[in-house]
Amino acid sequence: MLEKHTNEMVRDPFADDEDTDLQDVLDALDDPECRKIVAALNEPMTVSEISEATDVPLSTTYRKLDLLTEAALLVEETEIRPDGQHASRYQIDFEDVVISLTDDRRFEATITRTARTADRRLEELWAEVRKET
Repeated sequence: MLEKHTNEMVRDPFADDEDTDLQDVLDALDDPECRKIVAALNEPMTVSEISEATDVPLSTTYRKLDLLTEAALLVEETEIRPDGQHASRYQIDFEDVVISLTDDRRFEATITRTARTADRRLEELWAEVRKET
């Protein structure tokens, strides 16, 4: 699900969700500010819009969005603008999160998502390319 690149972890938007890291999901859901962000995201929003809607400082909002995207709970989309000043927007990327106990007595996180359209997959790929450059 994650690949190493210049000391930075990047989420593969096309990876199989069975590789979801339990600790990443638990850390994000345990954080009160992350939960505020998820509750506020009823539509795609920019970082500044999220910060304003949740009363979470902008610098903290960036860190919390990183936690949520690493946990595969949010997706960053890029709004392409004609002037070249593209904007990142974040939105919820799950319907359900289930923590369960496997037959071999290990906990696992399963994230249920809606099917992604080809346009959505292209947006996600573009967002990942932008992070790399």
